[in-house]
Amino acid sequence: MAKTLDLITIGRSSVDLYGVQIGGRLEDMRSFDKYIGGSPTNTACGTARLGLRAAVITGVGDEHMGRFIREELEREGVDTRGVKTDPERLTALVLLGIRDQERFPLIFYRENCADMGLTADDIDPNFIREARAVVASGTHLSHPDVEAATLKALEIARGAGIQTTLDIDYRPNLWGVSGHGEGESRFVESAKVTEKLQSTLHYFDLIVGTEEEFHIAGGATDTIAALRAVRAVTDATLVCKRGAKGAVAITGDVPDNLDDAEAGPGFPIEVFNVLGAGDGFMAGLLKGWLDGEDWPTALKYANACGAFAVSRHGCTPAYPSWDELQFFLERGIKRPDLRNDEALEQIHWATNRNIDWPEVRIFAFDHRVQLEEIDGATPEMIGRFKELCLDAVQSVAAGKPGHGLLCDGRLGRDALYKTAGTGLWVGRPVEWPGSRPLMLEPEIGPDFGGLAEWPRDQVVKVLCFCHPDDDAATWADQEATIVRLFNACRRNRLEFLLEVIPSKVGNVEDNTTAKVIQRFYDNSVYPDWWKLEPMLTSRAWQLTCDTIEKNDPNTRGIVILGLGESEDKLAASFDAAAQYPLVKGFALGRTIFAGSAEAWMTGRMTDADAVAQMAENYARLCAAWDKSRG
Repeated sequence: MAKTLDLITIGRSSVDLYGVQIGGRLEDMRSFDKYIGGSPTNTACGTARLGLRAAVITGVGDEHMGRFIREELEREGVDTRGVKTDPERLTALVLLGIRDQERFPLIFYRENCADMGLTADDIDPNFIREARAVVASGTHLSHPDVEAATLKALEIARGAGIQTTLDIDYRPNLWGVSGHGEGESRFVESAKVTEKLQSTLHYFDLIVGTEEEFHIAGGATDTIAALRAVRAVTDATLVCKRGAKGAVAITGDVPDNLDDAEAGPGFPIEVFNVLGAGDGFMAGLLKGWLDGEDWPTALKYANACGAFAVSRHGCTPAYPSWDELQFFLERGIKRPDLRNDEALEQIHWATNRNIDWPEVRIFAFDHRVQLEEIDGATPEMIGRFKELCLDAVQSVAAGKPGHGLLCDGRLGRDALYKTAGTGLWVGRPVEWPGSRPLMLEPEIGPDFGGLAEWPRDQVVKVLCFCHPDDDAATWADQEATIVRLFNACRRNRLEFLLEVIPSKVGNVEDNTTAKVIQRFYDNSVYPDWWKLEPMLTSRAWQLTCDTIEKNDPNTRGIVILGLGESEDKLAASFDAAAQYPLVKGFALGRTIFAGSAEAWMTGRMTDADAVAQMAENYARLCAAWDKSRG
């Protein structure tokens, strides 16, 4: 049977609510960040980021949190055919905190949760046979139903010659040997748990755990003795995680000293958050193992992925992409707190963005002043007109990818609300219209805290009128605002679009835009998107694209603006820009809506006619772009 998957993980999934405040008690947390979690789910996402074809078998509730897990898995590129939607049970939740470098309190909300509703009937033999490996979690051996599901998957795998792996993943709380308030506990002796684990160890080709986890699997608190007890019932390769000492792989007899086993060194990084580090380790180990690397190399991958997790907030969000891992291994550690390594964090951000946008055709109706100046226009009328603009976008997009819009939150709030879940690219401006030096809309707040209220799929767009010949004071003022805004976007996990229009400030030569762009990169500003005016020469385009790619090879790309030009001139600018792969499309506004806006505001055009006219204009520009690109 064709192997369409590299691995399938099976076990728990949850929504992790991570306390944002660091150094406080979980009781005192004021806010939480939301991530997907659960050891097998984390591991599936971690391997997908490293380029493996991963799937997960788990259960989620038929509610908002269950849909969140499913959608996040799909964003990460994980196959979700094995995710069961349980109409009777709720999705598991976990509350977590970072108290200090040694204490990480957590509470599991897993009473009769959805992933514990898996049964043997939920295991599809044909699905299992698509994989090269099946990865089980020890937690799902703790209850008869999920144990039966796990063992069925393993038996199918063994019968088909598929490799099998156990992540011991011992949580005393989840085995019922410690209380609800002991979620942080990693080891409590239990003969019952040891007996259960030992009855299953013969199923596996690879068994992975910390020293404490091998203590529970082997029934001894001496690591060598525990490993030998495990070896007595299985020929599996044993990978023992040793924290700062790295990890070892034991393929034969257990040596008298772990230092004599095949090893992969640890990485001297700051311990910030140990939660999820083992799942990151597992992802790196599986990448090396399934790629046929030797054990020292596989352990190197594993230890590095664990180091990323230890240094960052959250579990899955902390794991590296393959490009990021290679960069880290080749360059080495520049500072032990990896989350504050600027170059590393830029690669982490830019190579783990979930949704690809190879092309974007954007209807920009974020205009404010231009609409306010129309006779008779009121904020209410403008807001309603922007909803009609959205209707026009959706009528052209018709569910197809590559379409989007720009809309403001001050006059276009209701239209923005309606974009949620549409799949459209959505950008939202923050600049005060026409300001120079740059000022921002009041909704952003003096500390930029307003961005915390934005949905994560809205792109922060800012227009800055700047020119290489601007005086030092003007540059300093505008750069300071842009730097603060960029950092606020990253803090809130929002993409950032920077629009620059030098021609409104001074004369433009072939290298003018490239010079402006370089100044922002020199200030450690890495926009996800650039919005630029059409270039007049091919040399100007080439200099601009070269500057962006030299500084940020992982940028989303460029969209070109229109400045209200005619369709004929825009078509010509499309022909020039479409030669450059970095240009992903356009963001045009007045060319599409100007005539409709004035007629509708003055009562000379109905809603339906305004939508139809704008949709026709937008569709023609989309077709013109497609023709130029084609």
